[in-house]
Amino acid sequence: MALSPEALQQAAARTLAHYEQHAQAFWEGTRDHDVSQNIQALLAHIQAPAPFDLLDFGCGPGRDLAQFNAMGHRATGLEGAPRLAAMARSHSGCPVLVQSFLALDLPPAAFDGVFANASLFHVPGQALPRVLGQLHAALRPGGVLFSSNPRGSGEEGFSGERYGVYHDASSWRRVLVAAGFIELTSYLRPTDAPPAQQHWLASVWRKPAD
Repeated sequence: MALSPEALQQAAARTLAHYEQHAQAFWEGTRDHDVSQNIQALLAHIQAPAPFDLLDFGCGPGRDLAQFNAMGHRATGLEGAPRLAAMARSHSGCPVLVQSFLALDLPPAAFDGVFANASLFHVPGQALPRVLGQLHAALRPGGVLFSSNPRGSGEEGFSGERYGVYHDASSWRRVLVAAGFIELTSYLRPTDAPPAQQHWLASVWRKPAD
């Protein structure tokens, strides 16, 4: 059943309120996570000359944003929870846009790559085509989108105070292709875990060149 506009806004507001309330705990719990494989998956497929203009979509408290900055890239964060956005600026020294995923205002053709690590699954299914279209428009021709989401079988709704959609590989592929992206590669994480314990689907996509 489709969500009403009010329910869509409630999903975003409750999710962001959770992250706002637990910002410090989220930083402490995720600051040491190793996502170097995901970072390299994005960077390896960008064909523009380095340094790259990158958008860390749902940057949280800035762990990966700081890494992009340390690597010499021109990185911008986007985060909907103001406390997390402030932490990201402090930890990375990068600009951070404070925007809900459901109310994006992105510059057109501004980025060589978008890094959406554990973020796009928070977008309600009916809003995902629009959000992906906005990310597509924000990429330069030939630009690259990386995404990593928890796997599932299409479940959607609140888990505690956070809204999520748990896509399988085929449904995720359909919506990305419909948004105009070309699939480059995909893999399951953690890569060294048995298949039943590989709970994350990572994938890399290209916006076609003009």
